[in-house]
Amino acid sequence: MLKVAYDGTNYVGWQVQPNGRSVQECIESAIRKVTGEDIRVLCAGRTDSGVHALGQVASFRTRSTISAPQFRSAIQSGLPRERDIVIVESREVAAEFHATFSAVRKTYRYLLFDGDVCPPFARQFAAHSRVTLDAESMHQAAQYLCGTHDFRCFESHFPNKATSVRTIERATVSRAPMWTLWSAFSGNASVDASEGDSPIIVLEFTADGFLYNMVRAIVGTLQEVGGGKHPPEHIRDVIASLDRSSAGMTAAAHGLYLVSVEYPEELLRAPADDSRS
Repeated sequence: MLKVAYDGTNYVGWQVQPNGRSVQECIESAIRKVTGEDIRVLCAGRTDSGVHALGQVASFRTRSTISAPQFRSAIQSGLPRERDIVIVESREVAAEFHATFSAVRKTYRYLLFDGDVCPPFARQFAAHSRVTLDAESMHQAAQYLCGTHDFRCFESHFPNKATSVRTIERATVSRAPMWTLWSAFSGNASVDASEGDSPIIVLEFTADGFLYNMVRAIVGTLQEVGGGKHPPEHIRDVIASLDRSSAGMTAAAHGLYLVSVEYPEELLRAPADDSRS
């Protein structure tokens, strides 16, 4: 199993595509250099073009005798020199482990910047809102998402899955302190905007699964609440409508991050024999 972080800016997404370079393509190429095998790598969930990851999970089987921990540096050596793909961890797991189907919980994060002037360093890593948002109202609205619902109103090109019912366990919206190293205060890196004054809004969602473009559609709808177009209760009505047109726009891809993927503990244990997973 691999845990992978990547800057998705220069990629067409995770999955191999005919129209550009993908993260999967780069990782499979790096594995081929190490093992000599043509291996298809499975992932926890495909990310779209421009979407980033802090903890994407991938799995593959190999006949290689390289130890699982050593795969991290071995694969890293074959990845792009830009180092916009990083192997965070490699480990052996149970033979039944499947990066896609064994996942029980995922967390996504979305970053918004609603200050007047967006730092150039943030342009590919946070979406810029041209209006100041009410983060507290957005957080109140997000609580209507929690629980088990049919979320087809937030799904692009419904239906994409056998069912659009998902359970959101946690949804939070809050401001985070401004990154000090990006501030314009000379010689005093500790000077920073307080949390209440910060132009950075962090939206985070944990669920048993997500539909295609679900998080980005939720963010676009919450932005309408934060901008004063709708009250927080609007989210409840959108969910009940089962209608994508009642929700907001699909937020830009570059503000989205796959944060983590969780699995049953027993599947994360290495088998007793020497097989590789």
